[in-house]
Amino acid sequence: MPSRSGSCEHVSAIQQVTPRAAGCEECLALGEQWNELRVCLSCGHVGCCEDSTHAHARQHFNATGHPVIASFERAETWGWCYVHRRYLELPPQLLPKRRSGLAIALARLFRRPR
Repeated sequence: MPSRSGSCEHVSAIQQVTPRAAGCEECLALGEQWNELRVCLSCGHVGCCEDSTHAHARQHFNATGHPVIASFERAETWGWCYVHRRYLELPPQLLPKRRSGLAIALARLFRRPR
């Protein structure tokens, strides 16, 4: 059973990242939908949660070994270590920042990277 809170040695290795997309990178490429989003705190990969059909965040961990993710849902402030199966309390500066809908629309309009 996963622990509900705490920390682990992987937290000291994470850094503030910029999410690479506004949605699940693989689902966007496939034209699929997702339930909730997670951000890899090693590289900024955005993947869908394990309740989604493809669980791309978990697949990213399996492929890369990047151990810590954070929720990419508004008002959620938790992290998760896949290695230790533990929820984490993350400092506010490490929580991924969501871009506003306006910023995303303007980036698409002017074809700048998300």
